[in-house]
Amino acid sequence: MTPLRFPAGAPPKVLCIGAHSDDIEIGCAGTLLSWAKQYPGLQVCWVVLSAEGEREREARKSAKALLGPSLQAVELAQFTDGLMPTQYSAVKSFLTGVRDRFTPHVVLTHRLEDRHQDHRLMAELTWQIWRDQLILEYEIPKFEGDLGQPNVFVPLSKAHAQRKVRHLMKHFGTQRSKSWFSEPVFEGLMQLRGIECRAPSGFAEAFHARKVVLGG
Repeated sequence: MTPLRFPAGAPPKVLCIGAHSDDIEIGCAGTLLSWAKQYPGLQVCWVVLSAEGEREREARKSAKALLGPSLQAVELAQFTDGLMPTQYSAVKSFLTGVRDRFTPHVVLTHRLEDRHQDHRLMAELTWQIWRDQLILEYEIPKFEGDLGQPNVFVPLSKAHAQRKVRHLMKHFGTQRSKSWFSEPVFEGLMQLRGIECRAPSGFAEAFHARKVVLGG
């Protein structure tokens, strides 16, 4: 297949939106590692909507450790986990402020069909607020069994796939007691997506793209 790439010239700017402190890493850490290596000067704005107490510390340390100099900004809020739809106006206002401070080429966000109410709200607001950017929706494995059929794939090197898993297990101690938060789950999903896109390493991350403009 013919790969799509960022335009030549200025380094790409990427906005990552996660409802919770580990969402971005689960959904697209491998992709960010790959892009940081492929595009020197990559600029990333990291946004987490529910980061309080230990989870705030986890979010900050994780973002910095994952991206280093590619991390341009970290914006954290303390909306209530599980109740973000009840805080709709405030959440939208926060994200609108992010838009006014950072103009990305691509936005990585949650999937519209995600059954977690916080995740779903992030996806809906992303589409409302960012009208001129490529939006790619990442996937989060969970008990609800809501993984879909993605249509965009980012092949990963084996080293980046392994680093993603190690990073998750190291930086999110608050989540390690959950049965789904495990190395086999994260590795298995990347291997499945790697098969689907015939990634040379056998590993990939996948996204949902609903609107793509070629050329222009």
